[in-house]
Amino acid sequence: MVDRGELNRIARTEGLGPESAPEIQGPEVPRSEEVLTREALRFLGRLHEEFEERRQELLQARGGFRATLNSGRSPEYPSESRSVRESEWSVPPPPADLKDRRVEITGPTDRKMIINALNSGARVYMADFEDAHSPTWEGTVTGQANLLDAVRRTIQLTTPEGKEYRLAERTATLMVRPRGWHLDEVHVRFGGKPISASLFDFGLFAFHNAKELVGRGSGPYFYLPKLEHYLEARLWNEVFVAAEEALGIPRGSIRATVLIETLPAAFQMDEILWELREHSVGLNCGRWDYLFSFIKQYRDDPQARFPDRDRLTMTQPFLTAYSRRLIQVCHRRGAHAMGGMAAQIPIKNDPAANAEALAKVTADKEREARAGHDGTWVAHPGLVPVAREVFDRIMPSANQIHGTTPSETFPPAELLTVPSGAITELGVRRNARAAFRYLAAWLGGNGCVPIDNLMEDAATAEIARSQLWQWIHHGATLTEGAPITQALVQHHLEKERAAYLTEPGRDKEAPEAERAARILAESLARESLDEFVTLLALPREGGQV
Repeated sequence: MVDRGELNRIARTEGLGPESAPEIQGPEVPRSEEVLTREALRFLGRLHEEFEERRQELLQARGGFRATLNSGRSPEYPSESRSVRESEWSVPPPPADLKDRRVEITGPTDRKMIINALNSGARVYMADFEDAHSPTWEGTVTGQANLLDAVRRTIQLTTPEGKEYRLAERTATLMVRPRGWHLDEVHVRFGGKPISASLFDFGLFAFHNAKELVGRGSGPYFYLPKLEHYLEARLWNEVFVAAEEALGIPRGSIRATVLIETLPAAFQMDEILWELREHSVGLNCGRWDYLFSFIKQYRDDPQARFPDRDRLTMTQPFLTAYSRRLIQVCHRRGAHAMGGMAAQIPIKNDPAANAEALAKVTADKEREARAGHDGTWVAHPGLVPVAREVFDRIMPSANQIHGTTPSETFPPAELLTVPSGAITELGVRRNARAAFRYLAAWLGGNGCVPIDNLMEDAATAEIARSQLWQWIHHGATLTEGAPITQALVQHHLEKERAAYLTEPGRDKEAPEAERAARILAESLARESLDEFVTLLALPREGGQV
């Protein structure tokens, strides 16, 4: 293992000036000498030097969509990019190993998950450094090391109990989701400033694996999260071009699918595909983050009181319009239109509940396949056969890109219809439970958490938190008749904290539980809705989460 002082000494070798030489602030972790090599650090330094200023400019420019809503005007499709929407063009065909994406499994980058996901029978595995990842320094660095082994097919694991995990002969195609533009990697600083977490995650994976993947007949493939404007896609394209040139791989080797998971991005789907040009390979309905973004954009509207979270299904008119528009745009441009996540997980020891959960997954996937999606997401290997059976039955070809494309138009009002419905005390309690339990686990280093038979990640926890804030600050009333107050929500949070700490083995997690409860209470009490609860929980300097 290379210690931090040695890493910092290596970083300041020839080719890294004082502004581009990183300071490593994370603790010593296994395999850092393989991941944070002198050449890899130099590559990261160049990405930071070239693109950090533009990233900051784009982050500062966010907020225009919300300002339009607050002014009483209705957001429109961008006028300056009308020619992009109205002209005929297409993205390149997908590479051979991304042509059929009927089932994609997502999950964190721990060793066992990587092996199980690649062996799951899914066509694609998305290794996640974002919503399913708690960004501890050790978890982030060892995640990169695990992917380095996975690309070379040397990854294996023997548990203390003697169980062995190895790759099957046929495995899923690997994609990687770096963290969003809004996040920093606080453990690495350049010229005293933290590097973009997006550039850190992307840069290390591309540096170590791009040539190897191209040599194996594949390529470095990515999912891009949390974009709010087509100019943010343009920045990614510039990063890709620079990386391909620096790494000596052919232009267009890098391919990316963008998650349409913010409300502003739903108005710029054509533009996002266009900006990525030869690197585009599709868009995805990131529906949980999309709901969170929708609530955030309407945070200042006291009339926008969303119903219980379990009522926010894809049958809601505004979500149906969003999904159908994504299919229309993608198929017109020759790109994959990927469906959303099934959060259910198999339920052991309860056949009736398990059958009900699987029926919900089947119905959701049938809806997606019949609507025209080219594939879908699951979060658990046990759901791969369920989703695959649906798409095999409804979509016998590799995809539906060249099938019938919806010809309808989508006026902005269809995408902006605020849902209505009941708000119940059960809904309040479930949101308090999901937000608290997820954040406590995240602070403890786990970013993908089963809660009440659903696989929860940061997106669903953020929906729960933002709904609680909205109900408190906009004077929502329960169907049972009582007003939703700070005291009511705090009561449920306290009950969840107490119950959590009485569970076997939780005594060691008391610090994380107490911190999670405090962060949520403070966030819910503020007059303005915090953008991301994970930003509140991240350390300001180096160290663990």
